Amino acid sequence: MNKLIRILTPPDKWKFPVIVLLGVFFGLGAFTFHLSKAPSYLSDSPETCINCHIMAPEYSTWAHSAHREYTNCNDCHVPHNNMVNHYYFKAMDGLRHATMFTLRAEPQVIQIKEAGAKAVQNNCIRCHSNVITDTKMMRPEFAHNDLRKDRQCWDCHREVPHGRVKGLASTPYALVPLLESPVPSWLKKLMDN
Repeated sequence: MNKLIRILTPPDKWKFPVIVLLGVFFGLGAFTFHLSKAPSYLSDSPETCINCHIMAPEYSTWAHSAHREYTNCNDCHVPHNNMVNHYYFKAMDGLRHATMFTLRAEPQVIQIKEAGAKAVQNNCIRCHSNVITDTKMMRPEFAHNDLRKDRQCWDCHREVPHGRVKGLASTPYALVPLLESPVPSWLKKLMDN
């Protein structure tokens, strides 16, 4: 262990520059962590999804649907088969979203990816299994399970729970919570003087 510490310790003339560079590196990392609201992504709060402006129509249409009383975004869009898969999916999907938004490569119309579609389909079945297996509530041609295996729930229920979202222009007057300013209060005071 002492040998490893000696190898990693810089020579005396480099100690101060290394400490400064490490401080800058970790300081920028902490600032980026704070600015990106990274801790919020560990929660299931629907407001987290509108950290990025492009999700405003989806948030608004969900907030005006019946699903808002019982679900949040992660209830539908993240797997719930086990905790490891749940957080792995959130991390991978979040990393993809963060990369797209950082590179300004986000589309105006969001299309669900294959893994996301599979998660949504499984969650529809998880929450509504009593409805889709109750043959008394269905038309006879849809009552047999084999007939439903090649379809997604949204093939018929297209506007649940997001309505007709076609991009930012589809809900121009949508009311969503305003995002907080990323500028710290001490810097605002400094700028006002």
